[in-house]
Parts: sequence; structure tokens; C-alpha cells
Amino acid sequence: MKLLDDAQLERSPVVANSRMNRERVATGTNGYAKEIGLNPLAYLQHRLDEAGSAAWLDLCCGRGRALIEAAEFIGSPGPGHHVSLHGVDLVDFFDDVPLGLSHLKLQSASLHRWKPDRTFDLITCVHGLHYVGDTVSLIERAAAWLRSEGMLVANLDLANLRSADGRPLGRLVVQKLRDNGIEYDSRRRVLSCVGGRSISLGFRYLGANDQAGPNYTGQEAVDSYYEPLNAQDPVR
Repeated sequence: MKLLDDAQLERSPVVANSRMNRERVATGTNGYAKEIGLNPLAYLQHRLDEAGSAAWLDLCCGRGRALIEAAEFIGSPGPGHHVSLHGVDLVDFFDDVPLGLSHLKLQSASLHRWKPDRTFDLITCVHGLHYVGDTVSLIERAAAWLRSEGMLVANLDLANLRSADGRPLGRLVVQKLRDNGIEYDSRRRVLSCVGGRSISLGFRYLGANDQAGPNYTGQEAVDSYYEPLNAQDPVR
């Protein structure tokens, strides 16, 4: 099997045309709150009330509907308050941003190369890691983009993580995540991290397979292949 590099993967119809998160909003039956177990609107309002500022980065944000909903929910921050809402997606297929929401930015970019110029109170990636080749690297980088009390929450399917010979790598990845203070809920398939940190999970990315077929969501996904940097780490 020939693995795809980042550029090849981003041209794949499985990735570039993914509909998994296109229509999703922040709350409700088709909302982020249901998928990751966290209501982003309530979380942002809490941070705004507590600290006077709230910054949300939504990776693989689709049409940006959840962020638009959040911007309209918060409205114009009061005096001394600051709000920043930033969405990034590979495909430039965003909804129009209503006038007056200057604290919201939607950006088309490759997450393999992109990095922000600030830290955040909340970082989400709702069903986006299923289409990112180097999933491990994005988790590592996102953890470093958090403020000291910020939270990272993302869907992660361990079945899409493979060793060089195709064996499942999920157990080892979860062990490494937990060793670095990142929790994984195996029932919900959601990882979470509180507090910014610089981490290295100890894997070398080999490439991705866009012909992996459907994962637990029922949608086609991408398998990511890795080699543990420590040859003694058990792959089983």
C-alpha cells in the first residue's frame, strides 16, 4: 500500500470534500455540545464572565456555523471585555458572516502548516481529526496553543491510527496521551486537555491511507500510519 503525503492527502476527495462537519452548529441535535460533550457557548460565556476575555479556535470548522452562532450569542462584548473567535478549514466553503461580527474570523488553510499568533481558552476539532494525516502532530501543536486554563476537546477514532505494518496503534497512543495529561474517553471517542503544554507523544509520521473506508461515524475516514520513536514501546 502506498501512503500519501500531506499534499497528496489534501487533494483526496475523501478529505477535500468531507461533509462530516459542514453543517454542524454549536448546540442542539446537530451541535458540538452533543458530539464532544461540551457546550462551547456556555464555556465561552463562563470564561468571559470570569476573566473578561474569551478566545475560541475551531479546527476543521466546516461552514463555520458553530462560530457564527457563538458570535451572535455573545453579541458585542461590553467595556473591558474581549472576544476572539477563529475558525480554520481546508476548504473555503464558509457561510457569510453577518455584519458587525468583527470578533469572528474564518480562514482557509492547511492544518499541516498553519499555526496561530495567539493562545486560546477553547480549542475544538469536531470530527476533524478523521481527515488529518498527521493526527498526532496536530494534537501536540494544539495543546501548546492553549492558555494556562484553556481546554482542548476533539473527536478521535483510535481505529484510524496504525503502525507501519498496519497493526492497531490506539492503545499506545492513549497511553502516551495520558502520560502527558491528556484524557481520552473511549466510550465517546473524545480527547480532552486542560492547560497549555509542550508535549511530544513519541511517534514519527509515515503517511496516510485515504482508502480506509468508513469509521465509527459511518463516513469515509483516513488511516494515519506511525512508527514509535522508542523501539521498546509495545505495539499491539
